[in-house]
Amino acid sequence: MSTDRLVVRRFTPDDGEGLHGYLSRPEAVRFEPYGVQTRAQCDELAGARAHDPSFWAVCLRDDGTLVGNLYLHHDDPREWRSYGLGYVFHPDHWHQGYATEACRALLDVCFDQWGAHRVIAHCDPRNEASWRLLERLGLRREGHFRQSASFSADDAGRPVWHDAYLYAVLDTEWAAANG
Repeated sequence: MSTDRLVVRRFTPDDGEGLHGYLSRPEAVRFEPYGVQTRAQCDELAGARAHDPSFWAVCLRDDGTLVGNLYLHHDDPREWRSYGLGYVFHPDHWHQGYATEACRALLDVCFDQWGAHRVIAHCDPRNEASWRLLERLGLRREGHFRQSASFSADDAGRPVWHDAYLYAVLDTEWAAANG
């Protein structure tokens, strides 16, 4: 799929270098369940994502530069038609509207072509840019989960807990706002 400025496509095994361009940046992965990735790890990730229909590469339409990725997973039970959305973008391309544009295009396909009923997203409350993006897209905050996730441990090996916001949008809400 494409927008005025972007191409949202499936990953290929050759996307390792592009992934490394942003997954090697601490600020890009600060709120992710993984840390900074090496080039070898990104090559492996590109190969895995090429076979995972949940991951989408976001590239500049003009020159094909990989500027981020989207994650849209069909949750179980499948008959509920519910999906989970996620995204990571290259810090050099933040604040240019690419994440909003790419997410909106993928959500249009999700609701209009795949028949989604509900799309959810979680984000760390400290990640203001992320929850503001979700609100721009028309998702509403449904919950604030206290100490619900841990992606690291302290020196004693105990989980370091953090909160999470839950956002969601229904098919009827999406259609009314984007129809």
